[in-house]
Amino acid sequence: MDMIKGIKGVKDILPEETPRWRLIEDAARRWSLCYGYQEIRIPIFELTALFARSIGAATDIVEKEMYTFPDRDGTSLTLRPEGTAGTVRAFIEHNRAANPLPQKYFYIGPMFRHERPQAGRLRQFHQFGVESFGTSDPRADVEVIALLWRLLSDLALPDLTLEMNSLGSSGDRAAYTPILLSFLSQRESQLCANCRRRMNTNPLRVLDCKVPECRAATEEAPQLTDHLSPEARTHFDLVLAGLTAVGVPYRLNPRLVRGLDYYCLTSFEITSTHLGAQNAVGAGGRYDGLVETLGGPSVPAVGFAVGLERVSLMLPESSSSVLNECLYYVAAFGENGTRLGLVLLDEFRRIGLSSLCDYRATTLKAHLRQADRSQCRYAILLGDDEAARGSVILRNLESKAQEELPLAGLSSLLKSRRSSQ
Repeated sequence: MDMIKGIKGVKDILPEETPRWRLIEDAARRWSLCYGYQEIRIPIFELTALFARSIGAATDIVEKEMYTFPDRDGTSLTLRPEGTAGTVRAFIEHNRAANPLPQKYFYIGPMFRHERPQAGRLRQFHQFGVESFGTSDPRADVEVIALLWRLLSDLALPDLTLEMNSLGSSGDRAAYTPILLSFLSQRESQLCANCRRRMNTNPLRVLDCKVPECRAATEEAPQLTDHLSPEARTHFDLVLAGLTAVGVPYRLNPRLVRGLDYYCLTSFEITSTHLGAQNAVGAGGRYDGLVETLGGPSVPAVGFAVGLERVSLMLPESSSSVLNECLYYVAAFGENGTRLGLVLLDEFRRIGLSSLCDYRATTLKAHLRQADRSQCRYAILLGDDEAARGSVILRNLESKAQEELPLAGLSSLLKSRRSSQ
């Protein structure tokens, strides 16, 4: 019978890798709560119409990348390609706009896009994201950007650069688009096939193309930031001043446009030279019109998302090397030693002392071999002789130092030792 393998672009995260993920996820939760964001858990699949309306029917995601399938009643459903649309849908459906406090959420979980798999870009990938609803103040933009910068800096990711741009208002973009199209039409022959198609559907995306020929052809393209309304210019200036005030370094990137239709005003991205072609670690911006587009009230919003696979690729090795460590290996053997060992393991675990035992081992030698392989810090030797004396031998597996301790009250004794270290 043929072995069934995993799907292309969908990876298993094995036990030796999960400490890195836990470290990242724990840091994301800690920083989010520190900034006053609360966790929301949204469904993994939604009505296809939600993504077509929010992300934009002419985007690459909706046109080519979504996993869409009919439900049994014929309703079109889609695995979520990103987290913002579902969060906005929940915000509207549960009438969260009625709460007088700004609503600030974060989420962590898998997303799905049918893309060509490569390093840092998978078909099932994981994102951490935050969404802040209810305030159009530029300080809200500064807050989400600072949260992202502090998190990635706390994880000691190397060579980070925050890139900033403004996409203006919808009116600004409407006025700018024909100016850009006029420029692009003169250079259409130098653009890739994808960009020639984008000229008719989403011309701003041409500026974001990574193909070297397209980048060269658009080097002198008119910049959207030169066509901002006074209100949009003031907003952007206040965001930049706020970043300077809180000590978050940035550089301006007039090419930075988002791939999703719902963004306006502030647009930002954090990149790293350690990631190759797919160099974005996290990105976001303001999307003041999205709640209304999806049938809710007019509520301003700003947020970001971070790709956890990319963060994991960049995480220093030393960061998560000890997170899977189990402290005690209970080497219980012999008839009475085995019986008492089972109870001792349960006592340890109930008070939070990580411990394990390989039940296949029947001799002390076999147990110690498995204790070394499991990289526990201590072995507790409990054979029939120790059981008869009412004691155990605690062995430091690194130094090989040993001491005899009473079996009664052992878990409490070791717990207090851990607390005082």
